[in-house]
Amino acid sequence: MFKKDPVQIVTFHSYGTANHLYIKGRTIQDEGIDLTKTGFLNLLWNSWKRFETDKVKNAKLILKLADGRTLETVSDSQGYFLIDAMIENLLPLTDAEGWLHYSISFAEEIKGRKIQQNNNFKGEILIPSEEAKFGVVSDIDDTILHTGLTSFFKWAVIKNTFFKRAEKRIPLEGAAGFYHQLHDGKSGSDCNPVFYVSHSPWNLYRYLEVFLQKNNFPKGPILLRDFINPFGKKPPRGEKPQKQKEILNIMKTYPKLPFILIGDSGEHDPDIYIEIAEAHPERILALYLRNVNHKRKMIRVKGLFKDYETVPVLLVENSKAAVAHAREMGFIQ
Repeated sequence: MFKKDPVQIVTFHSYGTANHLYIKGRTIQDEGIDLTKTGFLNLLWNSWKRFETDKVKNAKLILKLADGRTLETVSDSQGYFLIDAMIENLLPLTDAEGWLHYSISFAEEIKGRKIQQNNNFKGEILIPSEEAKFGVVSDIDDTILHTGLTSFFKWAVIKNTFFKRAEKRIPLEGAAGFYHQLHDGKSGSDCNPVFYVSHSPWNLYRYLEVFLQKNNFPKGPILLRDFINPFGKKPPRGEKPQKQKEILNIMKTYPKLPFILIGDSGEHDPDIYIEIAEAHPERILALYLRNVNHKRKMIRVKGLFKDYETVPVLLVENSKAAVAHAREMGFIQ
């Protein structure tokens, strides 16, 4: 009989306010994925383990803040949990960059399973500074990380995601520096929050987190989507994409903060961003869309923005053009 892997709580970088916690994570078995391993078979095995996750459903959890206050929650049928709660006086618990640190643990033993890390798992959420002048919401795939979503049959996506280590993936040139300039803002110390939103599934969270860290992108919440059954039925007609829901929830959480949206011309970013800008023109400072070098898609996107005047839009070939425009608009030094 095979020995069962230990169980763990994976916490996702999320966000909140001085009196609102919005914390996401997942209770799963520890598959022992080693992101430093090389070689075709190791990479393939790691990729398989990411998507063959053994979730721990209906697990009771206890979250503890640094001042001793606690909250309870329960993981769902897929092991995910969400704490969306109003709780006062959180700012004194944040560090200089606005990150609130917490610990979370299983409230009771999981029958027949060992719990990793002495049942003490760490997490962080971002509470943006009141001095922030704007927020940045950025896509990941083909915006800061070459993924290949426009490739034939998505073969480039498969090759890049399954057969390349996170630290070996090459970011799009100049992107990290540009994002740090936006984070620092006009004064150089604005501490503007940066949110990373992707259509990638939560199974790739650690992979993308390592990529962002290794390539020196500003630390920020990473918001992905559930990946329950890729071959299941399509979402109900008219339902908004998960990425769009996440952006709208961020804007709702910070009603006084305007935003810059950054994406690419390859998939659905232009349509999602236009819809958001049309509904909230006073909240969107600019749209930056990177050219993914796909002629037909670029023609379509240029057509969308040909006479568009609601908010400033820039279709860019590289980060230098975006930096120049952001400086001209007064977003950065």
